[in-house]
Amino acid sequence: MEKHEDVQYCFQDRNSSCIKAFLSTSIYITLYIFFSLISAVTVLLNLLVIISISHFKQLHTPTNLLIVSLSASDLLVGLIVIPVMTVAIMESCWGFGEHFCVFQIYIASVCTSLSLGNLVLISIDRYVAVCDPLLYHSKITITRITCCISITWCCCIIYRAAIVKNFVNVQVPSRCLKECTTFEGSIWVNFTDLVITMVVPCSVIITLYMKIFVVARSQSRKVFSKEAASVTGVKTVQANKSERKAAKTLSIVVFNYFICWIPTLFVFYSFSILSDNFLSYLISFLAFVNSLINPIIYAFLYPWFKVTTKLILTLKIRHS
Repeated sequence: MEKHEDVQYCFQDRNSSCIKAFLSTSIYITLYIFFSLISAVTVLLNLLVIISISHFKQLHTPTNLLIVSLSASDLLVGLIVIPVMTVAIMESCWGFGEHFCVFQIYIASVCTSLSLGNLVLISIDRYVAVCDPLLYHSKITITRITCCISITWCCCIIYRAAIVKNFVNVQVPSRCLKECTTFEGSIWVNFTDLVITMVVPCSVIITLYMKIFVVARSQSRKVFSKEAASVTGVKTVQANKSERKAAKTLSIVVFNYFICWIPTLFVFYSFSILSDNFLSYLISFLAFVNSLINPIIYAFLYPWFKVTTKLILTLKIRHS
């Protein structure tokens, strides 16, 4: 009987409320600080990428505009998604209501779709640059890229809003009436959503990058051939080398996305009923760490990011 009295519930009705989970004060504070640092660093690094490309006119290229769009979606993850998920992970009692529960699921799904949509645009950009370099500047312009980015953002926001409104319901699990848990309408809705938002975009990305690497490999062989020794050929080879380097850098970003998200999606779609809601939030949180890794990749592989970051942090950006 004493153990029964020691158990504390989130709400008054013991038969239909979550049992409070207790952590020691030191672990509780340490985890909050850890998650808060991840959120803060994610926001800072992606903000540096956006400011760098926006401020310096030399960086106003179609490819860099796509990087800004990707960084903007990653910024939303660090600013909104990670803090909300931190609270959901740390607090066993969801006390924010049904509407906020739907909002945090909506914003998380929007950011996921935006990231993948931007990666599709990046793969198309790199495909044209490497496989059809002579027509790249006529096909890929800043105006066209801006339109494509705008359409991608609008489609992701509207599509996810329609899915959440019409097919996703916050339902009450039998073991806890106040948990933030969602259930989609049917298996066909889940399957269709998976195909539209993951299978098709990932297939496009993988197909284009396979073609890019095949063409890049053949071009790299020509560098050592006698045909590339002419003066006119050197400039073309150097341009192609630059485009291949950019493709290699951005392929690492794409690979990082797959590494972070595929295990998460496999767990959710293979084991859709998770007995431990804490585990589901933790798996989702690990996937969103992808937004922190992207600007770190730029820092290591893009010399311009190192230079602009130094100018911004030392407040010399106005004099540059």
